[in-house]
This record gives sequence, structure tokens and C-alpha cells, in this order.
Amino acid sequence: MANAEHTVDQSNTSSVRRKHRHEGPKNHLLAFALSILLTALAFVAVSYYIAEAEELHIEEWWIVFFIITLAIFQAVIQLAYWMHMKDKGHGIAIFGIASGFFVALTCVAAGLLWSWW
Repeated sequence: MANAEHTVDQSNTSSVRRKHRHEGPKNHLLAFALSILLTALAFVAVSYYIAEAEELHIEEWWIVFFIITLAIFQAVIQLAYWMHMKDKGHGIAIFGIASGFFVALTCVAAGLLWSWW
């Protein structure tokens, strides 16, 4: 009778819950360091352009392109690590963010077309 109390019914394995694996602070510290680095690069790009624009021969469009690229990369890091979009089960949220980005991009393109026409 004692053995009957400790047996496990293994016929239904779908009801077994697995413990969530905690990532630890390593990924958060890495994401924080990357965010600080990207922000510092943006500040350096702007300060070099303001201080030494004539001597460096850097065009304004290049600085704007560089800062926008850093901003996009920063947004991806923020979404992946701080908003946990890299984890499973966030398909609807990712779809919503992608849809909002597409709508915003369409509005910007329409506004530019309208103002240039």
C-alpha cells in the first residue's frame, strides 16, 4: 500500500508543468551596457559634428543616418531584453508592434508625399 501512494501516473505527460528558467542578471547587464554605449555613441556623433564640422568634412545627412541607425538598434535591444519580446508566447505583441510600425511608416510616407507635392 505504501508503494501505491508514491507512484506517478505517466500516461498523461501534458499536465506536467516545467519550472521557468530564470535568466539571471547577465543578460540585463549586457543590454544595459549596450544601451549606454549606443547613447554615448549618439552624443559623440553630435558633439563631433557641432565642434569640428569643417575639419572632419562629415555631411549632416551622415550624422542623421548614423543616429537613426543607433536608435533603431537601441529600440530592438529594448524590445528584446527589457520588454521580453525574445521569449516565447509574445507573438500577438510582436504582431501589434510590427503593425503599429507599418502604420506609422505609412503615415510618415504619406505626410512627406503630401508636403512635397
